[in-house]
Amino acid sequence: MLELMARGGMRVSEVLKLTPNDILDRKLILNDTKSGKEQELIFIPQKVADRLKEYIKEKDIEPQQRIFPITYNAARIMVQKAGEMVGIHLRPHDLRRFCASYASRSGTPIEIVSKILLRHAHLSTTKGT
Repeated sequence: MLELMARGGMRVSEVLKLTPNDILDRKLILNDTKSGKEQELIFIPQKVADRLKEYIKEKDIEPQQRIFPITYNAARIMVQKAGEMVGIHLRPHDLRRFCASYASRSGTPIEIVSKILLRHAHLSTTKGT
């Protein structure tokens, strides 16, 4: 769950709605989007995709079932506890920011970070984060 936020730039609400049916190799399909679009795509690294598929297999999650059947508050607490384990104050949106910062520092153009990774409607939204 944390990797999807930190490496895929996903929002907590998006991660919590994810089902195995939404996975197409390294692409995740979001059907209930914040933007109001019918669908959006999330691109994740192959290692993250492989771990996600293994998790689904280990937990025997059905194609239509939510992969992470927890509440938003439980997810927020999980992120906070992960931060405490490494001695930092961590919130879910910090992981999304990490995704953007990591991509930008790795040479990904800000337009790609904004429109593809974070799925912002306007570049100014990304620059403000």
